[in-house]
Amino acid sequence: MSEAPPPEGWHRPGSGGRGHDEGDRGPAPQHDPWAAPPAAREQAPAWEHADAPHTSDASYGPAGQEHWAASQQRWNDEHGTWPEPPAAPPAHPWAGEQQWPPAPPEAVAVAPRRRAGAARWLGTASAFLVLGLVGGLAGGALYDRLDSPAASYPDVSLPAPPAGTTVRPAGSVAGIAAAALPSVVSLQVEGSDGEGTGSGFVLDDRGFVLTNNHVVAGARDDGITVVFEDGVQVPGTVVGADASYDLAVVRVERDGLRALTMGDSAAVVVGDPVVAVGAPLGLQGTVTEGIVSALKRPVTAGEATGDVSYIQALQTDAAINPGNSGGPLLNTQGQVIGVNSAIAQLPGQASAGGSIGLGFSIPSNQARRTAEQLIQTGRAVHPVIGVSLDPAYTGEGVKILDADAPDGTPAVQPDGPAAAAGLRPGDVVLAIDGRPVTTSEELIVDIRAREPGDTVTLSVRRGSGPADVQVTLKADG
Repeated sequence: MSEAPPPEGWHRPGSGGRGHDEGDRGPAPQHDPWAAPPAAREQAPAWEHADAPHTSDASYGPAGQEHWAASQQRWNDEHGTWPEPPAAPPAHPWAGEQQWPPAPPEAVAVAPRRRAGAARWLGTASAFLVLGLVGGLAGGALYDRLDSPAASYPDVSLPAPPAGTTVRPAGSVAGIAAAALPSVVSLQVEGSDGEGTGSGFVLDDRGFVLTNNHVVAGARDDGITVVFEDGVQVPGTVVGADASYDLAVVRVERDGLRALTMGDSAAVVVGDPVVAVGAPLGLQGTVTEGIVSALKRPVTAGEATGDVSYIQALQTDAAINPGNSGGPLLNTQGQVIGVNSAIAQLPGQASAGGSIGLGFSIPSNQARRTAEQLIQTGRAVHPVIGVSLDPAYTGEGVKILDADAPDGTPAVQPDGPAAAAGLRPGDVVLAIDGRPVTTSEELIVDIRAREPGDTVTLSVRRGSGPADVQVTLKADG
């Protein structure tokens, strides 16, 4: 916008007019025309009349002072004495549109260079503040809009899912579990040593349930309760139990039972998929899956009851935990190939913890044979060779005692299978049917996994040379 002209006879101080001729006034006075705004009474007017005398200033020099004195005298002659400055600057017709002269610019302090960066940072922070405020206002508006009743759509409905089905492929874990769960039970046991839980499964529709010996060992006569998947609880009675095989049969009175099918454990190979079902930690109907990790593992179980069980077990990585004992290990056809009995624990643990991927099951062929004996006679039959092994021996193979034990137990039973085959005290058994044995447990579980009447070949070292001896197993007792 252009600057409006001053009234006639007025000009900027020091910008021309009478008394400001360059030739006779000497150096220009060092006056800042903007240093005296016209707002205060004691301030000089922002504009001066051409005939007005000028302020004396020593910097004008002698010629300037003489000119100033002559100018003042001329003013006095024409206008009288120098008037007092007005209380306020004179009003001019253009003052409403634009003040003349324009207001002086604000003084700008020259800041050190290091503060320029700070100013830029402050400017950036201000920008962030503005953006944050705008974002907050936008978010609040959006929230108000979403929370508003106008945002609801009562006429919208989502399509219902299609009708489902509980039928699964026969070989799937879900299919195996659906078929097996009604036949798997949980056992709640009360005895002199307290209470415990375990698992089992229906062997026969007449009410026979198979479980582990260590699950029911020590139970009172009326201390066993069998819980089915549908929640029905019925009392159970022990028909027979065997600590050596860690198996027991319990009888219940209930109609409509469906038995699980016993499979052939001899046909199992490493890597076969398996499913374990039971009540770990009392959680009935728990299903886990895995594979067969190894065969013919020599395992002892049930030692907590004071009885030692020798099992030539199937090893699996399916999760088996306390409470799974007695439950079935199933193949992909839903057939029982093992009875879950034990889990490995880390060295130094005082009691069994949870699964570490090393679970052990009694092979189904052994379980079926022993269960039949328990149901038919109330006791199980154990095949033996009729020798006593030396627990202190640490060499190759396992050693028969050099002499009868201090308690009178013979090293070789006179009428036993070993004596009939020619075995003698001090003989070292290196292998059974060609498979090396390194511990007494390996030889015992291998023999216990067979039936009376079976014949085995023992590789025996006597003196300096080995010999193969044929031994026909006999039932104990």
